[in-house]
Parts: sequence; C-alpha cells; structure tokens
Amino acid sequence: MKILKWTIIVLASILILWLVVAFFVSGDCKYEKSITINAPVEKVWQNTNTLKAMDQWNPWNDLDPTMKKEWTGTAGKRGEKVCWTSTKKAGEGCQELKKVDAVNRRIDTETTFLKPYKSESKAYVTVIPEGNGSRVTWGFTSTIPYPFTIMKLFMNLEGSIGKDYQEGLSRLKNMSENQ
Repeated sequence: MKILKWTIIVLASILILWLVVAFFVSGDCKYEKSITINAPVEKVWQNTNTLKAMDQWNPWNDLDPTMKKEWTGTAGKRGEKVCWTSTKKAGEGCQELKKVDAVNRRIDTETTFLKPYKSESKAYVTVIPEGNGSRVTWGFTSTIPYPFTIMKLFMNLEGSIGKDYQEGLSRLKNMSENQ
C-alpha cells in the first residue's frame, strides 16, 4: 500500500511540475529562412505568388512523388487551395492561400495537417529587392497548445525543417536564375 501511495505522489508531482513549467513557456513558434537570388524581383515573384508556382519548388513533393493532389480555387487569388493525400511520409492535409499582397510581394497561406497528426500553421513568402537581385524569406508561425508548450523546450526547428526550407529556397533560386 505504501508503494502505491508513493507512486501516486511521485506521478502527481511530475504532472504538477509539467503543468507549472508549461504555463511559463510560450506556445508561439516562428521559423524563417532567407536566400539571395540573382534575378529581378518580378521574375522571382512569379515563382512564389500562387500555390501552383510554389509547388514547383516545394521540397516535400520528394517525400512521395505519387501523392494525390486536388486543386481548387483560382490560382493566385484568396481561396486557392491544394489538398494532398499520401500513402508515404507526406501525410495528408490542405494548404490555402489567404492573402496575396502584390505591392509588397508577400503571399500568406494556412496549412492544416491531418496526418500523421492534426496541426495548423500559417506560412508566408516575401520577395524584396536586394542590390540587382531579390531576397526571399520563407517562414511559418504556429501555436502549440497548453500544456504541450513544454515540448517547445525540446524542439529544434533548424534541425527538423531547416534542411527542407534550404532545399526549397535553393530550388527557387535555381528556377528563378535559369528561366
């Protein structure tokens, strides 16, 4: 009986500690990566201003070249949407175009992942002049719900998605400079 009592006390203490620490950890996540492209802003913008254009340099297409995609809406307009289903590592989800700001050359999207686990994130791509070329920044924001905010202490976004973002931006650079 004493062992059970102490086990319950230890488990309750761990749970309380988890909840207290999680309370003090922000659930906000942000990650972005940039690249300089030796091509005019307008040329680069044409490769980033629709979901279909972004799909041409999307590194996650490599996870399952046979994934099924369904496109709806008008390319480059709010509401453009692509949903994908994969039997491999790409999972299942949808990405929707939320805003296109042609003046400031920024596109905002919202992605809902359904598999392997449900989550949401907001992504963006900006293209700005830099010297004779362009500077592209690709990023995302997301929120981890309490009490899972404590997981943020163990996350390494650079290690988990940095390589993919770099690959995508490198493809965009190659595409934009060699068209």
